[in-house]
Amino acid sequence: MQRAARQAGRDPAGITLVAVSKTKPVESIREAAVHGVTDFGENYVREATPKILALADLPLRWHFIGAVQSNKTREIAEHFAWVHAVDRLKTAQRLADQRPYHAPPLNVCIQVELVSEPGKSGVTPADALELAQRVAELPRLRLRGLMCIPPPMTDPGVQEARFHELAQLQTRINALGLALDTLSMGMSDDFEIAIRAGATLVRVGSAIFGPR
Repeated sequence: MQRAARQAGRDPAGITLVAVSKTKPVESIREAAVHGVTDFGENYVREATPKILALADLPLRWHFIGAVQSNKTREIAEHFAWVHAVDRLKTAQRLADQRPYHAPPLNVCIQVELVSEPGKSGVTPADALELAQRVAELPRLRLRGLMCIPPPMTDPGVQEARFHELAQLQTRINALGLALDTLSMGMSDDFEIAIRAGATLVRVGSAIFGPR
């Protein structure tokens, strides 16, 4: 990450590693924390909540990076610091209503579907601005930025173009009055490309914990 940032002329301190710990035991997460990892990403609420409670003695930030189911929003709002995959206003409203008042605002990103894929979540780039404006108005939430999961590609140039597309979309949204500061993009196979394109959060699992 540091090498990719410096090659892109960026400060490595501006990029956060989110270690994707889904399916991994508490012991592995604790070991990663000992080595300096502070941010962890989980996809499934039922799996994540016991881990969060078991590791409450550590100063960790938990990111929910999976699809948000309406019947899980309360647990997500109560236990996580970040939600990366908001793609509907109804979901954002439920998270806002259920965020505890003693907790700081919940950081959220809007998931954008850059390439249409059956079964994949995400708002289209054309609809992202309206959703961002509405989410930014909700109390108890802090709209931070955009997130994407483009389809795997063997051509690094094409993949980088996708990431630049998300960065350009954020620039257009900010030009209309919002102040998004986060791009959640890049995983184990392409995080260096994502960093070159402006990623501020990279979600890395297998490169840290090994294959699932």
